[in-house]
Amino acid sequence: MTDVVDSDELLRRMHRARACALEEERSWRARSEALRATDPEGSREAAVRTMAYEAVLRVLDEVLTPGRRAR
Repeated sequence: MTDVVDSDELLRRMHRARACALEEERSWRARSEALRATDPEGSREAAVRTMAYEAVLRVLDEVLTPGRRAR
């Protein structure tokens, strides 16, 4: 990545990344719930991906709004 971006553009990109991560987290959570009865292994895999996106969201939330989330 060789593009130089200003702080406003960086902030916009982080907000877009957060929105994308939130959508993915919701999608994987729904997939996990849908597969629970028919495909337990697939449900577990989707649950792991859900947790990964939750971690990404926690990090982005802390970067974008420091201290807002209680531990």
